[in-house]
Amino acid sequence: MAAHSFTLVPAAYVYLLRPAPGSPRDRDGAVSASTQVLLQLRRNTGYMDGHWACGASGHVEAAESVVETALRETREELGLAATAADLNPLTAMHRTNDLGGAALEQRVDLFFTLRSWEGAPAVREPSKNAGLRWFPLAGLPDPVPPHESYVLTLLAGALDGGTPVPPITTFGFDTGQDIARYGVALPH
Repeated sequence: MAAHSFTLVPAAYVYLLRPAPGSPRDRDGAVSASTQVLLQLRRNTGYMDGHWACGASGHVEAAESVVETALRETREELGLAATAADLNPLTAMHRTNDLGGAALEQRVDLFFTLRSWEGAPAVREPSKNAGLRWFPLAGLPDPVPPHESYVLTLLAGALDGGTPVPPITTFGFDTGQDIARYGVALPH
């Protein structure tokens, strides 16, 4: 059997979260699934255009850590200042873009949440972003990229008292009942 080489592409995703207007916080200051997430409407990128996607995301550049990428993309795409201490790791996802295929291109997506920052979110790359909007985690728009929808569904469940988001998830390698429900297989 011939060996196939593949490309591994790392990326950072930063989900800005805020409590829904008027929602109460619990004793520890946490927010439930009434939490809202900032999403951008992608356009002219060649990937998932017309989808509501993560407010700030991008590929890790040479000699840059994923934390530096997350902060850079937040600044470049939304005009916000944040620090590494403001970022909360959510999950690392290993995925393939070729669902059910040869998995020749694989990605490692490192997801963060951000609940505090300086500035007001604004569209800084209008050629790639048709607008920003806050959505409740329990009421995401359609369409959302499937791998992001899965992470956001896990996050909503965790914030509502369910199972914590796994530190590592996969996408595109497994099949089963959960693919029909979530677009991806649940981690084991």
